[in-house]
Amino acid sequence: MRIAAKDHVFALSSAHAPAAEVESGSVVTFETMDCFANGLACADQLFSSIDWNEINPATGPLAVRGALPGDVLKVEILDIRLAEQGVMVTVPGFGVLDREMVRETTKIVRVEGGKAVLNDRIELPVAPMIGVIGVAPKGDPIVTGTPGDHGGNMDCKRIVKGASLYLPVNVPGALLALGDLHAVMGDGEIVVCGVEIAGEVDVRVSVLKGAVLPTPFLAEGGRLMTIASAETLDEAAAEATRRMHRFLLERLGIESHEAGMLLSAAADLRVCQVVDPLKTARVELPAWIAERYGFRLD
Repeated sequence: MRIAAKDHVFALSSAHAPAAEVESGSVVTFETMDCFANGLACADQLFSSIDWNEINPATGPLAVRGALPGDVLKVEILDIRLAEQGVMVTVPGFGVLDREMVRETTKIVRVEGGKAVLNDRIELPVAPMIGVIGVAPKGDPIVTGTPGDHGGNMDCKRIVKGASLYLPVNVPGALLALGDLHAVMGDGEIVVCGVEIAGEVDVRVSVLKGAVLPTPFLAEGGRLMTIASAETLDEAAAEATRRMHRFLLERLGIESHEAGMLLSAAADLRVCQVVDPLKTARVELPAWIAERYGFRLD
């Protein structure tokens, strides 16, 4: 099954008709545009030329048969293939360096030989990741530029090939959509972009019945991660930590104080992004610790 980039949305919503519907366990390819809807093809084109309402297109949504509210949707990232060039921008008033970026600029970034060519001195190994991936929320639509408990624009650089992301099913079919790929991005996404790029993503979607997880929940690279978004980074960091703490209590049966000390000794609190309408943080715990308590992910 393939969903073309022309089938995309700018908000995650229960009101959207699915672009496709598949059985649980199916493999689906999502063709994606970059976060600018492929509107910046050369350095002469600036961010201000883009329609603000057409930022962060997410391909889909995909309905998964049998997915019902209360279930968990497991999304395995099987592969990410990138286009041959990406783009970066700076925009006054945007990002952490909002006052330092005094003019608009656009940089076209070639991707060749597994590297993103930033300039004649710097080539960075590509680390393809998905910026926007989520399901329809419970209530009102949420624009694809905003993260939340439904997923969305989390900009978590650990959502890569080989990762498994667990999302809540809020509406029948789940209605998964994804986009906003990056060839490479640092934690924080400091000036509101990584190397933004079009591409294709292969995923396997599976409906989990009776799974109790603090979604969004991520497994990648031998680590388990809780992800949270909030108005401030402090709030997001605290909520991601509380979610991991509850996971240790509820799923591993660890006593509260012991779980707190374990997190303080072994977990890492990381920033995903600080530039979206809500900020996003994650807590990473080595998976082997959970396995010592008999925990296995589905």
